[in-house]
Amino acid sequence: MITSRRTFLRFGAGAAATAASWPLKAVAAPRRFEPARGTGSDGLIFLYSNENAYGPSARVADALRTAIESANRYPRLHYSDLIDQIAGAHHVAPEHVLLGCGSTEILRMAAFAFAAQGKQMVHASPTFEAIEHYSHAVGAKITAVPLTSGFAHDLDAMLARANESSGLIYICNPNNPTASLSPRSDLENFIAKLPTSTVVLIDEAYHHYAGASGMYASFIDRPIDDERVIVARTFSKVYGLAGMRLGYAIASPSLLQQMRTFSNEDNINAMVTAAASVALSDTESTRDFIQRNANDRQEFFNQAMARALKPIDSHTNFVMMNTFHPAEEVIQHFRKNNIMIGRRFPPMETYIRVSLGRPEEMLAFWRVWDLLPFSKNIMHH
Repeated sequence: MITSRRTFLRFGAGAAATAASWPLKAVAAPRRFEPARGTGSDGLIFLYSNENAYGPSARVADALRTAIESANRYPRLHYSDLIDQIAGAHHVAPEHVLLGCGSTEILRMAAFAFAAQGKQMVHASPTFEAIEHYSHAVGAKITAVPLTSGFAHDLDAMLARANESSGLIYICNPNNPTASLSPRSDLENFIAKLPTSTVVLIDEAYHHYAGASGMYASFIDRPIDDERVIVARTFSKVYGLAGMRLGYAIASPSLLQQMRTFSNEDNINAMVTAAASVALSDTESTRDFIQRNANDRQEFFNQAMARALKPIDSHTNFVMMNTFHPAEEVIQHFRKNNIMIGRRFPPMETYIRVSLGRPEEMLAFWRVWDLLPFSKNIMHH
């Protein structure tokens, strides 16, 4: 069974004619990293889990190979070193850092700490569902608020639904699955108006792909003076370590202490501890991955426009677009042609989410798109 950062929760963790040719010149030649295999042993092309199709970097891969020699040892002695390195990278004290087995464990700890026993958890719809599953598991009252017509969080509507029983607000920005942004200034105003007892969890899994702008700024890089804010990050995306499972939170020590009560013992494995340390220092590869993604994303939009399609503006390493047909039919069409794309995302029943792959994988995607049996004169926005 194929699972993703989203879909694994459903199966147990909750109980816990082709267009113009590809402009290869626009993509930088590989220098410091080795391209990852894009297909599985069964020939499938994976464009469904928002992974880094190029990672990990060569330096990180070397660290993983070396770390396996210590697989028989617990990595506890290295936790503090990694925490210190993350803290230094973000200019915070180590007591402001909490590690997790992927950022999904960070979300679980937050849900258990702040949304349990009938408290309200407010989130957008659609968004990354882990927080909803975890909150449901501890008896939270879950309030889902539709995104705006521009695919941003409807912060006015979320504020109207929040009250003194609201224990946790979840904001995924950029949002998964829509790849859209909610303006930073709007988020600040929203947080300031929430009840003083309400904790806000901002999931920045796709931060590196968002780019700096007047609309977006990380709540780690540009923090606000509010101890109710938790920011979650992951090594699964730009660093290419999705299979190794490491995430972390940056927040006030008091919030992290409440979350730590619900962490798993020895939740960080020895290999990812070594790999993450190298990934943080391998800034050149990180820049390369970000640039490659920008090139791949632009080419996706070029190909879409050549077909009179208009995807949602993307600030991530995936794109969501309206097919004007049942999404499940499109998903199955690609599956029959050995390409896995994202699943359905209710209530956006005609939209598909496509993770960006390597150039040859995206050429395959568009070849299969052009084989869709739908009349092309209605495939527009």
